Formats: sequence, C-alpha cells, structure tokens
Amino acid sequence: MDKHPSHNFPEFISPTSGTISFDAMFSVIVDYINQAPADVYNLIVGTDSFLNSETLFVSAVIIHRVGHGGRYFYRKNPRRKMDSLRQRIFFEATMSIELASLLKDRLDRSSLSKLDVEIHLDVGDKGETREIIKELVGMVTGSGYAARTKPASFGASKVADRHSK
Repeated sequence: MDKHPSHNFPEFISPTSGTISFDAMFSVIVDYINQAPADVYNLIVGTDSFLNSETLFVSAVIIHRVGHGGRYFYRKNPRRKMDSLRQRIFFEATMSIELASLLKDRLDRSSLSKLDVEIHLDVGDKGETREIIKELVGMVTGSGYAARTKPASFGASKVADRHSK
C-alpha cells in the first residue's frame, strides 16, 4: 500500500516543465527556493471551478518569490455537474485543503518545514459568494492554513481561471 496518496492525484501541468507528477512538482519548488534561499516565499494553493456539461475544477500551486515572480503548476479535475454554487465553492475549498495538506506534509519532511501554505478562495464580499465567506475562511483556518479572499486570492481567481478552458 502506497503511503503517499499524492501519487493518486492527476498530474500537474507547468508552463515551464510540462506535465509532471506531484513529486516532480515538489522537487521543482524546492529547487526554485534553493536558487535564492535568502528571499521570502509564499506557497499558495487555490482552486476554481467552471460549469459546463460537467464541472471542471482547476487547482493551482504557486511558489511566489516575493518581489521576483514565481512558478506555478495546475491540474484539471473534471467531476459531475454541480449546479449549486455553494456546493462548488465548498468543494473547491476542500480540494485546496487536501492539496495543501499533501504539500505541508512533504514540507515538514524536508528542509522547508517553516514554509507556510496559504489557501486562496474564489470568494469575495461582492457578489453571490459573500454569504459564505465566514464559513469558508473558518474551514480553511480551522485546517491550519491562512485564507485569502478576493481581491487578494489571485491563486484561485487568476491562475486557476487562466487554465479552465
């Protein structure tokens, strides 16, 4: 039995590295940090969803070298159609928390255990999602991660959105 559930995830796509596994993505992140270890980094996870004949969830992992750009990876995960916005938003948050947990577990077993993971939620205080912000932020912070909402949640609202088609 595989102790590392990360192997069961769909592969990630990197604009720089192409299609890669979770393990390869983690190695790229570590290498990127090791290129400039004195810099400040944010490790960000965000998921967005798109409704068509099915619901397409796109999860993004971003390693941001503050002031100097970054690298990102994404994966697409098609699911049955979810018409309920509330259901989709909570599923997005759950997918992000699962992915953040895998990353944090791997970070804790590496030299980067002090690097925190933040989760970007595709919700804001304007529009339909304002009703559920408190619940979602509570779900994320209760899981041990910092939560960002619009307009600060570019990991979900910009990066994942770019790869939804």
